[in-house]
Amino acid sequence: MANPLFPTEAEVPEQYKMTPIDQTTYLVNGQLKEWKGERQEVLSPVCLTNFDGSISQKRIGSYPLLGETEARETLAAAVKAYDRGRGVWPMMSVEGRIACVEDFTRRMVAVREPVVNTLMWEIGKTRGDSEKEFDRTVEYIKDTIEVLKDMDRVSSQPKVDKGVFGQIRRAPLGVGLCMGPYNYPLNETYTTLIPAVIMGNPIVFKPAKYGVLLHQPLMEAYAKSFPEGVINIVYGDGPKVINPIMSSGEVDFLAFIGSARVASILEKQHPKPNRLECIEGLNAKNPAIIFDDANLENALSENLVGALSYNGQRCTAHKMLFVQKGIANQFIEQFCQRVDAMKMGVPWEKGVGITGLPEAGKTKYLDDLVKDAVAKGAKIANKTSSINQTYFAPIVLTGVTPNMRIYQEEQFGPVVPIVTFDNLDEPLQYIDNSEFGQQVALFGNNPQVIGSAIDVLANLVSRVSFNSSCQRGPDTFPFGGRKDSAKKILSVSDALKVLSTRSTVAGKYTPENKELIRGILSGKTSTFLNTDWIL
Repeated sequence: MANPLFPTEAEVPEQYKMTPIDQTTYLVNGQLKEWKGERQEVLSPVCLTNFDGSISQKRIGSYPLLGETEARETLAAAVKAYDRGRGVWPMMSVEGRIACVEDFTRRMVAVREPVVNTLMWEIGKTRGDSEKEFDRTVEYIKDTIEVLKDMDRVSSQPKVDKGVFGQIRRAPLGVGLCMGPYNYPLNETYTTLIPAVIMGNPIVFKPAKYGVLLHQPLMEAYAKSFPEGVINIVYGDGPKVINPIMSSGEVDFLAFIGSARVASILEKQHPKPNRLECIEGLNAKNPAIIFDDANLENALSENLVGALSYNGQRCTAHKMLFVQKGIANQFIEQFCQRVDAMKMGVPWEKGVGITGLPEAGKTKYLDDLVKDAVAKGAKIANKTSSINQTYFAPIVLTGVTPNMRIYQEEQFGPVVPIVTFDNLDEPLQYIDNSEFGQQVALFGNNPQVIGSAIDVLANLVSRVSFNSSCQRGPDTFPFGGRKDSAKKILSVSDALKVLSTRSTVAGKYTPENKELIRGILSGKTSTFLNTDWIL
């Protein structure tokens, strides 16, 4: 291979070759509808060397750029499917909805290879991480089904209290708009889409700007596994297609993972914001705090992964490292050595840690952050520092101070700022003043110090990790954030709860009502009021 960063088309291994996907359909009301209008070209962050020696991003396809008419069409299909709570999907039994999701999962698994390969090419995620994202998503769906079965089994038992008979179950919220992020366009999208759908909510799904084509192999599965209008997909420029959906007032909930700025815009477009349920995963700038007595090897390995896994393009990434001064020189020196040793290359190559960035203009943004910091006194501590097409070699900055942009802004890329500190009050002040409050990672072995830090930090962020990097999983654990980092908590069980609402059927436990209840239960005339046990 002439250049490991920029192979020729012929040098791409056969099993990883990407045939462009020119998508000409969108899903509405259970049908794949043909689109003959304008389309968005999709360029991969993977760059190839052309016959003439030039280098360019590989074109991997295109998708429809729908307009207001089509956006309203997808919304109308979801509204019709809900039909004021009388539609086939919200009226269907939990067991029936589970069967549809199970059918979809089987169809999804059957197209694993094209989804994984497209995911790799479309957002530059390594082959191994792309496979993990797919497999973790399938596991998440299966876990969701099992948790819902348990929840429904509990709900199948009516209660009698103080002379009142009642049955409490979870009911759908209504029509939803689901929007996922580009960095985990499958997994993070499904952590709201699947719970929303399985709880009886028809939805309109808008893929992220990057990570669109990977859903194309799943289109037929959506159409065949669910009743008409349950899942509808809209593509295009956000203001053109999302504005008419939100401003209609017909969306009952917004499930959004992205930036707080965009979330605020979307919420304000709804004419009745008090009726809009918002389930959101937003920005984060998670710090790691490394104390003098930390296990150095563990702190180095965990923070390398925490800061630079998938190029640092994770909401849970360590975007600020606070290192206590007694260990600072040793930590920084060895950390920089490991950063410089990270392999840059194409995402299918084994051992690659840094790949191309999918966002247009991202390398310039990161370079501007570094230049701003250096101009204000920061130092580039590691040796590797370069920009090459979509590649941005990771940079470690020391001497970072509050007046620098990198201190405040979420970089969402391979720039690692380091601040040294004397006592815990300094990083605590940073966390307290921050606009975000998702997670923090602590590294140290003094029970008194770590225990005291946990007590304070648990009141400032939603998860405190000790001697391990910040992360979302396992999915049974709550995932959320304080301040501008999130609205509502997501986990397998929490997602099912926040994407539905508790509803109660009750009546006085009189002889007449007992006969009525017996008739409903024996005749199975209600899907809500029943005592069926899901096996």
